[in-house]
Amino acid sequence: MLVLSGLLAGLMGWATLGCQSQSAATDEIVIGHFGSITGSEATFGISTDRGIQLAIEEINAAGGIQGKKIRLITYDDKGDAREAGSAVTRLVTRDRVTAVLGEVASGLSLAAAPICQEYGVPMISPSSTNPKVTKVGDMIFRVCFIDPFQGSVCAKFAREHEGIKASKAAILCDQAAPYSVGLQEEFEKAFIASGGTIVSKQAYQAGDQDFSAQLTSIRSSEPDVIFIPGYYTDVGNIALQAKKLGITVPMLGGDGWDSVKLGQIAGDALNGSYYSNHYSPEDPNPRVQDFIKLYQGKHQEIPDGLAALGYDAAKILFQAMKTAKSLGGADIAAELAKTKDFAGVTGVISIDGDRNAIKPAVILEMKDGTPKFVTTIAPSGGDTPAAKP
Repeated sequence: MLVLSGLLAGLMGWATLGCQSQSAATDEIVIGHFGSITGSEATFGISTDRGIQLAIEEINAAGGIQGKKIRLITYDDKGDAREAGSAVTRLVTRDRVTAVLGEVASGLSLAAAPICQEYGVPMISPSSTNPKVTKVGDMIFRVCFIDPFQGSVCAKFAREHEGIKASKAAILCDQAAPYSVGLQEEFEKAFIASGGTIVSKQAYQAGDQDFSAQLTSIRSSEPDVIFIPGYYTDVGNIALQAKKLGITVPMLGGDGWDSVKLGQIAGDALNGSYYSNHYSPEDPNPRVQDFIKLYQGKHQEIPDGLAALGYDAAKILFQAMKTAKSLGGADIAAELAKTKDFAGVTGVISIDGDRNAIKPAVILEMKDGTPKFVTTIAPSGGDTPAAKP
């Protein structure tokens, strides 16, 4: 298990450090993060950690909380559920963290959430969208939207967007990933409810290299759109193989597509395809642009949605810590539950009675490997067309 504390200079910006328990330092507040820092979805954990670090730097520069500085301990779960469980057990029992941030993948959050619940340590997932995550208990929160909303957003967009207007959809789903299965179910339900037809449903497993059989079957069903609720690593390869098979209909996916590596893998094979996400770097809102400027100054790249969600998750945690009666888990959780109209980088966020975030989604279009803002869809179902920054 790698113990990582912050982003340091070097090729990957990471170093292995020893941990100090919270009890050994009364002048600081220790929080934990578990994420996929290595493995096939490493950009998920790295981006999230960088966003969290920026929020910590800001709060510490402003004097910390109750005069105490925030210190972050990050463990690499390597994209593995057992590693995630071990990491969080270590955070709450050995390191005695005040709160935990993580994970991106819903399956990994589901492995860790029961541990935080059992020990009474608040956990905020920046970006796990499966509804089951927060159902674990009253210590588990999230700052992202959930799949019923994301699935309905994608279905609405597929049915109504001028560039698609789909009446027939095919689905290609990672059958072993809770995120993918959950999002597929919500999209299918919403698409059919709006009058659409699912003409083909195909499955794969993360890491598969050959998608030709599934794509050939999809091609013969003649869909207007192909919904792929997977992660960027597989989506990029699927797009390349679809192009070779002459498939030209738009592809559509969820926030699992969000990584700069998607464009690097797929290039123009995803041109004219779309995905739902949590924010757009093209948003002219000064709060968004200030965050991008700060992030670019440190990392020389535009932050993805996961970095923005990590930042928002940490900021919401710090707000709750400031107003809590104490830094005990129950008191912090009580304040997290009161979050309303928090002005985040990823939108205005309120926490509902199920500890889920009520917030908008954006739709991005892939153009030559780069995501471009198309529209914002609010929780009420309204949408806002692309703005010119």
